[in-house]
Amino acid sequence: MRQFPALALSAALSVALLAGCDRQPSPQPDASSPPPAQQDAASTAGDAAWQPAVDGFIEQYFEFFPVFAANAGKHEFDGRLPDYSPESMQSTIGWLHAQRDTIAAFADAAPGKPGLDKTQRFQRDYVLAVIDAQLFWLEESGFAHKNPALYTGDLSPSMYLTREYAPLPQRMAAFVQYQEALPKAIEQIRGNLKPPLPATYVDLGANTFKGYAEFFRDSVPAIFAGVDDAALQARFKASNAAATKAAQDMADWFATLKPAATQDFALGADKFSRMLSATERVDIPLDRLKSIGEADLARNLASLKSACEQFATGQSLQACVDKANADKPEGGAVEGARKQLAGLRQFILDKDLVSIPGNEQAQVAEAPPFNRWNFAYIEIPGPYEKNLPSVYYIAPPDPTWPKAEQDAYVPGEDDLLFTSAHEVWPGHFLQFLHSNRADWKFGQLFVGYAFAEGWAHYAEEMMFDAGLDGATPEVHIGQLSNALLRDVRYLSAIGLHTGGMTVAQSEQMFRDKAFQDPGNARQQAARGTYDPAYLNYTMGKLMIMQLREDWTSTRGGRSAWRAFHDQFLSYGGPPVPLVRAQMMGGKPEAKLWQPPGMGATPLSSN
Repeated sequence: MRQFPALALSAALSVALLAGCDRQPSPQPDASSPPPAQQDAASTAGDAAWQPAVDGFIEQYFEFFPVFAANAGKHEFDGRLPDYSPESMQSTIGWLHAQRDTIAAFADAAPGKPGLDKTQRFQRDYVLAVIDAQLFWLEESGFAHKNPALYTGDLSPSMYLTREYAPLPQRMAAFVQYQEALPKAIEQIRGNLKPPLPATYVDLGANTFKGYAEFFRDSVPAIFAGVDDAALQARFKASNAAATKAAQDMADWFATLKPAATQDFALGADKFSRMLSATERVDIPLDRLKSIGEADLARNLASLKSACEQFATGQSLQACVDKANADKPEGGAVEGARKQLAGLRQFILDKDLVSIPGNEQAQVAEAPPFNRWNFAYIEIPGPYEKNLPSVYYIAPPDPTWPKAEQDAYVPGEDDLLFTSAHEVWPGHFLQFLHSNRADWKFGQLFVGYAFAEGWAHYAEEMMFDAGLDGATPEVHIGQLSNALLRDVRYLSAIGLHTGGMTVAQSEQMFRDKAFQDPGNARQQAARGTYDPAYLNYTMGKLMIMQLREDWTSTRGGRSAWRAFHDQFLSYGGPPVPLVRAQMMGGKPEAKLWQPPGMGATPLSSN
């Protein structure tokens, strides 16, 4: 998955992404239902007060969320961390509520009555969705007092170390300021967390802060060793020692919580439903959502059975998947992914699947020690940056695992192919080439979870359907391995948080239905407890599939895929139901594609 550094949430929880690269005007698709004119100058029509209100919101948002601002490329915020004190967090929540009231007060235009025009109404709903999502995580979820994932994304120092946005001495000065701020931030986070905590949260905190401590101590000094500034080096040495100690002390503190750790991680049905509504504008009853996920899992298992009958005749599904995964990428996962990217990009061009606006390329690297909670993610510089590369990170197996589990953790060649499609071409990286060219700055900054992960996961199946690598049974197994993983995430999220599912039961489902190795199964089940929104991969994908079916049905079917993809990606990254309303007309609603035979019409929020 991709990195989620935005808002106050970690990679696992954020509802906004940041992206960057060189921006030029995006080509508009040739379609009968054009995207909204998302111009910053929109205030010249409709309500003239609207765009200044949005600009003011963004400026103040940066002050409350300085890590978001710095990641976006506003480097005057470099080195700053949020104030996590209870008083400051309540102030942030109060500001968000006030902003929500201000934004919601903008009325629609009516005959003889000034107000927001059509484009501005879409933008208002987009801003309100971002505010509601942030308020849910900060206020309603209860995570501030028990879930370290709410904080750990803000603490990532990757921007200063791997993004060459300024000369090394300047980035070193920013990193030193960050290190100097870190002990206080960690102390505040520790004060906010109220033990006993769920066991998976304890493990997440212990592993994350241990990773930080080891990284600060073992890796960072060499990065800045060549900077010839004695005063800065002295500050670095002192702040590095303090930051290392603070991170290690925090890891040790989490370790002390293990004996009393609980299994009390479930949001509950009401709060889980509220999460879907607040963050993604999805109001489908949970029993219907679950049945959709079960049907998609059954669909993909049936496809796997068919592919395996050709690839591994007479063998079990597990043996078939094991046979496919035994074909490891030459040189390892990082080197294998590097080799795959050029072919994926060329396939998009050859099949005319979606526009590629620009010549940017993504790099591939091993994930740093403090950010190995998931196999793969991509970090994309923010929209205020210029000419900086994105980096597709791949995590190595945990060295404490048995050798057999370490070997199994490395995916097969075709499994990795669809991970690369998800992260880069035509997944997140291409998605942000488009969103960074959105004419409305807000749409560049705030890209939601289901929009981003739904697109990237949708892209995997779309590429197979278009014939990637010959669409052989072995290639299909690689695509289905990724689809089954996301189906089980979907069902685990609902089960863990609303159905009494245990972590062990989720882990077993990852083994039995997604054919995951033991290490991945453990990681994925644990993640479901602290990232309840990871059902967004499949949920977002199914919303996009249904929208494509509905939109292209009157525009030429398969021949309209490129136009559909270009238009879908032109909106920035709002909740998918808002995009549906723009492309299809009518009010925002969630419609999820379902396999033929499940019902005559798609299930929706109506």
